[in-house]
Amino acid sequence: MEKRDQNLAPSAFRLLMNPRFASSASYDAEARQVVSLEGLDVARAELQQWPEYAPTPLHRLEELALRCRVSEVFLKDESGRFGLGSFKAIGGAYGSLRVIQAELSARHGIEADAVALRTGSFADQTGDIVLACATDGNHGRAVAWAAQTFGCCCEVYVPSIVSLPRRQQIEALGARVTGVDGTYDDALRAIEAVAAERGWLVVSDQSYPGCEAVPRDIMQGYAVLAHEVVEVLGDNDLPTHVFVQAGVGGFAAAVCGHLWERLGPSRPKFVCVEPLAADCLYRSAAAGRLVHVPGDLNTVMACLSVGEASALGWKILGTGATAFVAVNDASAVEAMRFLARPGGGQTPLVVGESGAAGVAGLMAVCGAAGARQQLELDAGSRVLLFATEGATDAQAYTSLVGCSPEEVGRSSRG
Repeated sequence: MEKRDQNLAPSAFRLLMNPRFASSASYDAEARQVVSLEGLDVARAELQQWPEYAPTPLHRLEELALRCRVSEVFLKDESGRFGLGSFKAIGGAYGSLRVIQAELSARHGIEADAVALRTGSFADQTGDIVLACATDGNHGRAVAWAAQTFGCCCEVYVPSIVSLPRRQQIEALGARVTGVDGTYDDALRAIEAVAAERGWLVVSDQSYPGCEAVPRDIMQGYAVLAHEVVEVLGDNDLPTHVFVQAGVGGFAAAVCGHLWERLGPSRPKFVCVEPLAADCLYRSAAAGRLVHVPGDLNTVMACLSVGEASALGWKILGTGATAFVAVNDASAVEAMRFLARPGGGQTPLVVGESGAAGVAGLMAVCGAAGARQQLELDAGSRVLLFATEGATDAQAYTSLVGCSPEEVGRSSRG
């Protein structure tokens, strides 16, 4: 049952301890079919050959640790991944490559690696392939980049919440962008229907009946982020708590699954963070089954505006997440502003609306005694967060934070 600190305004956040979580539970065969250490090795072997690949920074946030009264806070910064501004780059691009390779094999009996695709060795064949996806912004940018890089065409459907600058960034990568009235879920259904008619290949990070292989590959790409963190900190110096924002839940499940399989009962407490307006995982945990969130799902955390969670992600998060937190928009904006102007000598960071959601979740629960106690956050806690995007809409960022991304960047250098 959900408990709420009596001194906290009901609209600020909600915390639900997962009634199906058990720290002693093993990472079973069904979960390994989604995300596994074996699958990670395959993804890493591929991605490490790409010229764009490099581990992203892991920042130590001393001022945030002081504010939250914990020992340490680490922030994995995905704003520079592949020059695409978000963590989606690594999962979406890897998933796209796997889709292209499977199609070339099925159509032409061609076994092509990424190098051959980049150099145009099979340009005649890839030129007939159309990658398609629905997106709230970041995933579409990743798929468009992959299509351009590997010689394919690209069609991207976006819901009405997606801003013009984010649409333009996708178009700049050669994709055709089509707006859809409604939510991300409406855009996904729309592109599924058109793709089925026209033979497009859907690169979806949302799993649904008949679409599981691609989301699995995307999630294995995401697991590389968790591996990078462990490589820096080491198995014996890992955090006690991990807060990860969730849209469909693929990224959160990839991080949770990797840590669960690798560390077993000694894994950190894992907290999923969502917008109050689009809390499909939170509601699913409360109901004990996948739940659809109705309405327009309007939130400043636009890239988390999802009403239906991934069934694959739920196979891990349904029992593997320790807790679920839903935060309001004001909390996300407060987190963005804090990261931009942390004070105390901490380096200012440019983190976008959805990218700051995990930070917002930590700040919210640490400000409420009851929530803090439930999650066993104390002066000895070490917390891992992910900045999943930078300022992917510079105008929106400036409006919310009160200064431009460039100004924050200059202050970090000065």
